[in-house]
Amino acid sequence: MLLLGIETSCDDTATAVVRDGRDVLSNVSTNQDAFHAKFGGIVPEIASRQHLALLSAAVADALERAGVTLAELDGIAVTAGPGLIGSLVIGVASAKALAYASGKPLYAVNHLHGHIFAPFLERDAEPEYPFLALLVSGGHSQLVDVAGPNDLHVIGRTRDDAAGEAFDKTARLLGLGFPGGPAIDRLARDGDPLAFSFPRHRPDADSLDMSFSGIKTSVRYFLESAAGKAARAEDVAASFQAALVDVLIDRVDRAAARASYCSVVLSGGVAANSALQAALRAWGHRTNTPTHIPHLRYCTDNAAMIAAAADRQGNPLLADARALSADPNFAFDRTSEPVKKA
Repeated sequence: MLLLGIETSCDDTATAVVRDGRDVLSNVSTNQDAFHAKFGGIVPEIASRQHLALLSAAVADALERAGVTLAELDGIAVTAGPGLIGSLVIGVASAKALAYASGKPLYAVNHLHGHIFAPFLERDAEPEYPFLALLVSGGHSQLVDVAGPNDLHVIGRTRDDAAGEAFDKTARLLGLGFPGGPAIDRLARDGDPLAFSFPRHRPDADSLDMSFSGIKTSVRYFLESAAGKAARAEDVAASFQAALVDVLIDRVDRAAARASYCSVVLSGGVAANSALQAALRAWGHRTNTPTHIPHLRYCTDNAAMIAAAADRQGNPLLADARALSADPNFAFDRTSEPVKKA
């Protein structure tokens, strides 16, 4: 099946053409970092306006790079949520228009499902069901039990900040700018992860939930102290990163002890972090559990993962997209949990 994927849930304008949910024929993505950097975070109104300006060209570019026409596609997959509502409106409206004009099936995809199926892209060895997904990004941190393409259940989540949010806020404390995750990762490579001890959240015995606000707050108070003012930024970054990674690996270990999983998947923007990747691979080697991590280009938001999820989950919103004009009920999924709705 040949699908066009469209992803505009936040600030990346992304399109892709994917065959059979695995072979990426094109993958186009334009980030807006330069527009948001001076604000220290994403400005929703700016993001939606940039999507409006870029999306038509991005769709044309993806089709041209893949060497296919709209008529040759088997369907169109679009992120329908969760995300910034203004950004989602641009992507969904464009996908509906393309589906209507071409008569192709339209697939509405949960953004988090896309991240979970990103490790299937351009890989010979695919995760075997059932698998445990550790999904960590700027807006979400979850452990998801994946028994099948349409059988996903959240078994653990953050109680406050997401892991990516903690990275960004800590980077701001260190004066590293935005986005903070890659900056801390680079700085930490020259630091000592054992230089300082920041707190690791330990949940109740029966919980797999996470918490990262305490780590961030601890870094803030430390930097305001006499010892913090004299500390090397590299050591602070490495110690903070080590604390956050320890929490994530601890939850994976706890979840794997409760159920029998064939493999573990790491996904989301924070999956690009080198220390987290190394720690998960080491855990997999130690426990003899296959681990699957997407290529770096599929860790952050991208449209190829949206097409991959649509291919595996099936169930187009409407087989005949021309009927969309008579369907007033197509709305956005604003939930933050990658759970199949009844």
